[in-house]
Amino acid sequence: MEVIMKDKVVILARVSTNKQDYDRQIVELTDYCNRVGWEVAKVFANKVSGAKAVEERTEIVDMIEYIKASAIQRVVVLEISRLGRNTLEALKVIQTLNENGVSLYIKNYNLETLNPDGKPNPVASLITTILLEIASMERLTIQERMASGRDKYIAKCRETGVKMGRPSSYRKSDDEYKEQYSKEISLLRKGISLRNIYAITGTSVGTLRKLQAFV
Repeated sequence: MEVIMKDKVVILARVSTNKQDYDRQIVELTDYCNRVGWEVAKVFANKVSGAKAVEERTEIVDMIEYIKASAIQRVVVLEISRLGRNTLEALKVIQTLNENGVSLYIKNYNLETLNPDGKPNPVASLITTILLEIASMERLTIQERMASGRDKYIAKCRETGVKMGRPSSYRKSDDEYKEQYSKEISLLRKGISLRNIYAITGTSVGTLRKLQAFV
């Protein structure tokens, strides 16, 4: 009896701070892969801002290392907007995947960056570039609105004499520390010295010593 080999894929989830949204997207992508006969080898996700550089996003760095060492046919994402903080970085990730013979599949547009013969899909390349530019423009618009709102808030506080900022008694929760310093914690877990982590991230040695409690 002939054994049909399934395509091996990894899922790259678009992760928000909302756990329900996080779970929903992974479930949706996993269900889709099962329906089309793709074997999900691994899921990569991390609760980080899409505005972070690719080098700061451990889930993308780890994913690229994994696909280089594994027989992976494609990376599956729900949408492309969080692949990188700008078009150039996102296209760099796509290029790295393509160079390793790995296609990026974007579910909400049913797009594959590689054709069945392994060559780049020019139509997908054009569409992904346009989608990334649109996402970049949307992100910039949101940032401008937030900056405008912040400036108005500061001006109003000054006019009314209201003190700005958090109460002096405020302390960050463990989850807030883990989210804010995810890269530093990841480096600590790899056994990198505090001095070298400081050189890489700029985070003070005092803060790094506190973060050792999460390792």
